[in-house]
Amino acid sequence: MPYTLKPDDALTVDADHTGYLKAHADTGDRWVLNFGPQHPATHTTLRLVMELDGERIARVTPHIGYLHSGFEKLAESLDYNQYVTIVSRMDYLSPISNDICWHHCVEKLFGIDVTPRCKVLRTIMAEIGRIQNHLLCVGAAGLDLNAFTGFIYAFNVREKIYDIVDFVSGQRFHPDWTRVGGLMQDLPDEETFKTMVKALINSEVPKALADLEGLLNRNRIFMDRTQGIGVLTKEEAIAFSLSGPMARGSGVVRDLRKDEPYLCYANNWDGQGAEAVKFKVPVADGGDAYCRYLVRVEEIKQSCAIIAQLIDRIPAGPIDTFADGKVAKPPKKDVYGSIEGLIQHFELIMSNRGWKPPVAECYGAQETANGELGYYIVSDGGPRSWRVKCRPPSFINYSVVAKLAEGHLLSDIVAVIGSINVVAAELDR
Repeated sequence: MPYTLKPDDALTVDADHTGYLKAHADTGDRWVLNFGPQHPATHTTLRLVMELDGERIARVTPHIGYLHSGFEKLAESLDYNQYVTIVSRMDYLSPISNDICWHHCVEKLFGIDVTPRCKVLRTIMAEIGRIQNHLLCVGAAGLDLNAFTGFIYAFNVREKIYDIVDFVSGQRFHPDWTRVGGLMQDLPDEETFKTMVKALINSEVPKALADLEGLLNRNRIFMDRTQGIGVLTKEEAIAFSLSGPMARGSGVVRDLRKDEPYLCYANNWDGQGAEAVKFKVPVADGGDAYCRYLVRVEEIKQSCAIIAQLIDRIPAGPIDTFADGKVAKPPKKDVYGSIEGLIQHFELIMSNRGWKPPVAECYGAQETANGELGYYIVSDGGPRSWRVKCRPPSFINYSVVAKLAEGHLLSDIVAVIGSINVVAAELDR
């Protein structure tokens, strides 16, 4: 069930932030300042053109910048497996979550239900990706406000996560781990994987969070710089179509893992009546930068709880599904040892004749660290999508920057951007 995070002494919203522009519309000269695209506090290539009335921000015009380009168009020339190398470069703070979401949508198009072992492994890695993303966000939120030590507390643990990603996929940064109907490979060693994950959720992450919360949660400077800053009401969050911590920090109770369950968030995920994993959806009602920070910290704890429920319940069996047509690659032993396996491998990898998606369109989405990540796929029955449209949470969340920043002091823009956690590669259109 959702529950509300309420700071003990949360500050009330300063009414001057919302009434300032109207009261001072015709006073003073306006100065134009470019914030970004290369700026230490943007962490990326986005650009904000700000009109300043003294130290107050009178107007903000956001530009998305162009870290990459043509992400959606590339889907028209790459097949359903090859395109995973593109999606992992969108939200590069947790690339493995992008992989899982993309093939979740493709499998929805194909009408494929992946195996129980694949569901558990995908769920565990999706939650590890959420932890990976949130750690950088909350650490950088402290860094931007001069709490460098907090950034180190959060960032060090990410190295352990990269070790796990490297272990399961062979690559640290862009794992490209999923495939249609399964995974690129099974765990190299299940016991080693369990040991690494348990150390992460039982020791490394809790210790880092304890240090981080001890430094920031009741820190007078951090609270003064974030409470009452970038306030967004529940109604405004809904109107802007926000999701994830941006929406939940404003009291919007929505999480796709609960509202549209998938993988192990849904009941009967193993086909034998297994119950969905249990977790809480943290919600704050202040709608400011501090509340969004609290929500992300609590979501890290809930992700650890989800992983703890699954790590000793990884089922045996295949990671790929073979019952729903020849869309999954055959095991290597079949490729090398049987003519059927060799033919299937050839048709999938070399000729693309194995792909037989319906002529249809579908939308699939998952709850990633920054909110609802979704893909709308139009298929013409060929081996690659005819059109793909992405719903990147960072692009949607970035649209609210002007609303959050106007009326604040120039120094507050750093706290506002840090609380949104904009990832520039998801801004590409």
